[in-house]
Amino acid sequence: MKIEVIHHASIKLSGDKVIYFDPYLIKDQVHDSDYIFITHDHYDHYDPDSIKNISKETTKLIVPECLKDIKSDLVVSPNQKYKIDDISFETVSSYNIDKNFHQKEKNYIGYNILLNGVYYYIMGDSDRTPESLKVKTDICFVPIGGTYTMNVTEAVDFINELKPEIAIPVHYGMITGSLDLAEEFKNNVNKEIDVEIKIK
Repeated sequence: MKIEVIHHASIKLSGDKVIYFDPYLIKDQVHDSDYIFITHDHYDHYDPDSIKNISKETTKLIVPECLKDIKSDLVVSPNQKYKIDDISFETVSSYNIDKNFHQKEKNYIGYNILLNGVYYYIMGDSDRTPESLKVKTDICFVPIGGTYTMNVTEAVDFINELKPEIAIPVHYGMITGSLDLAEEFKNNVNKEIDVEIKIK
């Protein structure tokens, strides 16, 4: 599976299928997506222009409850198990603990998706929460930029406790958090966990 973080928290997984999470500021009309997953309705995660530029006739759109009124193929709730076609995934509540940008009652979503025997956990805009710490995953896309999500120190502590095989930092270098946070994150994560920096 090819993993790309296009920028910020916009993720693309390419293999048998092309799957995007929170496509954002995608200007080229590539029309290559098979599935698009949205974590919540903030502008840097739900970008209708990017969705239009990557969609084709058969693209399927998966959205949280806050976007239930748009045309989609599946509306999901937190902490549930789902299957769309042959893709299984579970949703994880995504929210802030000590700030009000992403409130738990909004029912924002993280996704732990199973692809070819590997679990990919896309957290969305979240702090370290009881729900997130229960996730069993192989690869975790963890926000590190602070302000709206965990800061780099909190993200390090979270990943060291979660213990995925691979951690990929996101949500920095554009709206909040400088690019050098990624190296700080990598240098402090336990060495048995691989850190892949995709935003440079």
